[in-house]
Amino acid sequence: MKLALIQTNPTIADIDRNTAAILDGIARARDAGAELAIFCEQAILGYPAKDLLLRREIIGRNVEALHEIARHASPLGVLIGYAEPNAGASGRPVYNSAALLHEGSVVAVRRKRLLPTYDVFDEARYFEPAGPQEPVEFAGRRLGITICEDLLAESLLGKPLYSCDPVAELAQHGVDLLINISASPFVLGKRKWRVSRVTQAACAAGVPFAYVNQVGGNDELLFDGGSCVIGADGSLIAQARAFAADMLLVDLDNLAAARKEIVPEGAACLHDALIMGLHDYLRKCGFGKVVVGLSGGIDSAVVAALAASAFGPENVHGVAMPSRFSSDHSITDARALAKNLGIRFSIIEIEPMHAAFEHQLRDEFTGRESDVAEENIQARVRGGILMALSNKFGSLLLTTGNKSELAVGYCTLYGDMAGGLAVISDVPKTMVYTLARHINERAGCAVIPESTLTKPPSAELRPDQTDQDSLPPYDVLDAILERYEERLESIDTIVAAGFDREIVRQVVRLIQINEYKRSQAAPGLKVTSRAFGFGRRLPIAARPPR
Repeated sequence: MKLALIQTNPTIADIDRNTAAILDGIARARDAGAELAIFCEQAILGYPAKDLLLRREIIGRNVEALHEIARHASPLGVLIGYAEPNAGASGRPVYNSAALLHEGSVVAVRRKRLLPTYDVFDEARYFEPAGPQEPVEFAGRRLGITICEDLLAESLLGKPLYSCDPVAELAQHGVDLLINISASPFVLGKRKWRVSRVTQAACAAGVPFAYVNQVGGNDELLFDGGSCVIGADGSLIAQARAFAADMLLVDLDNLAAARKEIVPEGAACLHDALIMGLHDYLRKCGFGKVVVGLSGGIDSAVVAALAASAFGPENVHGVAMPSRFSSDHSITDARALAKNLGIRFSIIEIEPMHAAFEHQLRDEFTGRESDVAEENIQARVRGGILMALSNKFGSLLLTTGNKSELAVGYCTLYGDMAGGLAVISDVPKTMVYTLARHINERAGCAVIPESTLTKPPSAELRPDQTDQDSLPPYDVLDAILERYEERLESIDTIVAAGFDREIVRQVVRLIQINEYKRSQAAPGLKVTSRAFGFGRRLPIAARPPR
């Protein structure tokens, strides 16, 4: 059997375009002589559709598209994910299903059994779980068909989340090929674990395993593709591209001829994921240009560089907005960055506006020392300028705050937090530096000026200010954040690992009291196992134990 693993980049609920991409894939698979074309989970509707799954008209259109696709499923078969209406008298409105199409008809349907409800997943809100299922006969072979989480019964959390293992159960029925269609979101380091689970299942069953994953960015979630086929002996037979639409041809009777793409790792992987997520957010939301404030610092430099790569330098507008506290090197570094990237660059002085605010507030502030209120006026003036440019020219404003700052509230509401997409909000500060060096290495030159990489980070809202006036060193801060936020360790456990108790308590307190800021932040691209996004659900008015 010759397989075509087709990883598409669907836009949520854009059924017409998604269907067109699917039909194009089918045509290419047919021309290549494939017998079975396999698409990802929810390929017609896109994943995750969230509460759009509750709209009957959208579900109806997705079913109509399925039947249109079926009319093109000849002579090859097509296995594709869709939202199947639940015709039963009870239960959730739809099933998360895979349909096998052939000769113009739906010849078999298999439904997802394991519905994740952790992190960013809320599938039990929409989907009815399936019961035990049997293999499907096609072209003289018995296919064991599963959907995403059905493969991941052991979970990333260290212990089984479910009482059954659908892949193992199908294998017990006797199969010639295991298949999993998936929309598995990207997280740094997750791919190796995912492939290891496919490998484990293939070896246990003694048959090849075809895994097809969605690719592309859908709001905060990134999908890395990397579809693959693992042999019965656990060897990697074939692998599609990461972070790009692709069709991978695999002849099960001639495995040596299959293509194996190299999947990026480390900083290269993070870079490609953010580029894809930024590009898709702009494209799918209908934006053609972006604007970004350039401070001369590392965060805005990295965001501008990513934007130039994602959408072309001609579509990026960098704006420097110096105040009386801005250093000379801030403008120098910002201008050098813009020149190196080839983006448009403007300087808008904020001192007159800042002074006007202070003048108008002088009576209200009489008798009080200058403090963070005056400092934040500068950030809010800058935010207002950038939003005005965004409105006037229809450009998406990119915020430049990193995960470390967002965690402890080292950011200003309606100031530097203003914008439509927080590109690096899930990238810790120390990782931002690693990413910046990778960008320079990739370019073969110092696109991001060396002085930006070496000077002490500063918000420059008061004379001689540095971030470490208010925060622990970023290597310490990031290590504590990883333990507290991603590993969910307690203060005592973190202190036992060698961290100063007072510093840990300070960091945890800052995290807790700044929940209200994060609830108002722009959506950010998720790259770690626990981002400050919709997968992290904490109350604002709470007093967690210290």
